[in-house]
Amino acid sequence: MYATQALNQLVPLAKEVDDNKVTPGVLGFLVFAALAVGVWLLMKSMNRHMGKIDFEEAPDPAAEKTTPAAAPGKK
Repeated sequence: MYATQALNQLVPLAKEVDDNKVTPGVLGFLVFAALAVGVWLLMKSMNRHMGKIDFEEAPDPAAEKTTPAAAPGKK
C-alpha cells in the first residue's frame, strides 16, 4: 500500500520531463566508448592474425586449359 502511494506521488514528476531534451548521458557515452574500444581491439587483433598468414594461390588448371595460347609474334 505504501509503495503504490509513493508511485502515485512520483508519476507527476516523471511527466514533467521534456521528451525533446532527453539525452543518453554519461552512461550512454561510456557504453559507446566501450564498444568503440572493443571494435578497435578486434580490428587490431585481426590485422595481426592476417599478417601471419602466408598464402600463395595455386594456378587454376581448368583456366589454363580453356584459354587459347597466343601465336608467337602476334599481338
